[in-house]
Amino acid sequence: MLLSAVCFTAMNLLVKYLAHFGGGQLVLFRAFGSLFFTMSYLLWHKIPILGNQRSLLVFRGFAGVTSMGLFFMSVNYLPIGSAVSLRYLSPIFATILAVFFLKERVKSIQWLFFIMAFVGVLMIKGFDPDMNSFGFLLIIGSAIFSGVVYVLINKIGHGDHPVVIVNYFMWISLLVGGVLSIFKWTTPLGVEWLLLLSLGVFGYFGQLFMTKAFQSQATNKIVSLKYIEVIFTMIAGVFWFSDTYPILSLVGTLLVITGLILNIWYRKK
Repeated sequence: MLLSAVCFTAMNLLVKYLAHFGGGQLVLFRAFGSLFFTMSYLLWHKIPILGNQRSLLVFRGFAGVTSMGLFFMSVNYLPIGSAVSLRYLSPIFATILAVFFLKERVKSIQWLFFIMAFVGVLMIKGFDPDMNSFGFLLIIGSAIFSGVVYVLINKIGHGDHPVVIVNYFMWISLLVGGVLSIFKWTTPLGVEWLLLLSLGVFGYFGQLFMTKAFQSQATNKIVSLKYIEVIFTMIAGVFWFSDTYPILSLVGTLLVITGLILNIWYRKK
């Protein structure tokens, strides 16, 4: 899980550093870098690429690329640490959506944890002078669509191989990013080609290490380590991009993370 956090932190920082390329182009290179691994895996293991539940796989792909694109756009307007912490609201939106679409039940105490997280969001929004309102809307939209992704993956269940699901996501991201890049293309120079392609590499291995971690231990034992990515990204953002975070904004971030972790712990009981 720590290796996963390092990989995702590296990807987050590169997204911020390369933000001038635009969301569409970042999505394109993020997908291209990961497809090398997903396609190689599926072909090597002779797993059917098209999968079984194709409609759900396509919907999951479009929801995923929407969430990713909004996140990439938001870093133009927000400190990278704030963007990452607010995007982690997605499990809350996923739980709320699951109540309506999957008929899941939510324990009463979980609503208290949701309120705790949303109070944290209000503190981040209200006490961070660098919190741009448009960027805030973009990242909340990203979190909502990420919640939709969780619901769709739950609906897909074990009917399709996890790499098939990711592969659909990457192919759809490649197509959407490619179309958007036609309207806004900035030609990379020198090492920028390598940095852009590495988005997909870091993203793929971040996902791989996280999956391995959840497979190796009970969720409630390691889930808190998932949010170390927020801390890593905030610290790196301070040194790399000179981001600043007021004390009350940091308290808000802590409330968000605490509310999310407690929600996951109690949901697994």
